[in-house]
Amino acid sequence: MARVFLSLGSNVDREHNIAFAISTLSERFGQLRLSSVYESDAVGFKGDPFYNVVVELSSSLSPAELVKVFREIESEGKRSRYGPRFGPRTLDLDLSLYDDLVLQQEDLTLPRREVMECAFVLCPLAELAGELRHPVNGKTYAALWAEFDAPSQQIRRAPLSVDELIERLKGDPARPGRVAGSSARSCTDV
Repeated sequence: MARVFLSLGSNVDREHNIAFAISTLSERFGQLRLSSVYESDAVGFKGDPFYNVVVELSSSLSPAELVKVFREIESEGKRSRYGPRFGPRTLDLDLSLYDDLVLQQEDLTLPRREVMECAFVLCPLAELAGELRHPVNGKTYAALWAEFDAPSQQIRRAPLSVDELIERLKGDPARPGRVAGSSARSCTDV
């Protein structure tokens, strides 16, 4: 089983779509670990702020198979692929890390470049798995976050907690889910 990290984001009906994605991921993959929920400004376009979460799961699927499953979940969450590349998103699930695999293909790069470039991925990843090392540069994600310098990429802990999301899942008998929160410190507390 591979240790997999994905970034999850939404800026359209954010609470509903994040809860939907976590519930659906839990149904398909079992136990999940989650970062805190963070809010970030849109990157690359003007739009409403995003909610972002990094999710850890275990899977025997290949990276390509996981990407296919993530696209199916996005479609179930009413994600449209007909708008501009950088625009509002009901749901965005991106494979960020797959064990220590380094992969460069036309349609898939691991680790995903956003891990090093975007606060909305690196911050929650550092919270959830700060002790892990980037497979290319060897630095821990906590160290990478401490060194991150992009003042234009503001990120803050969202007013919606992981515990609230978990409670929403427990309260929905159609989507019970098995979700574990993170006991790690918020990366904005570091």
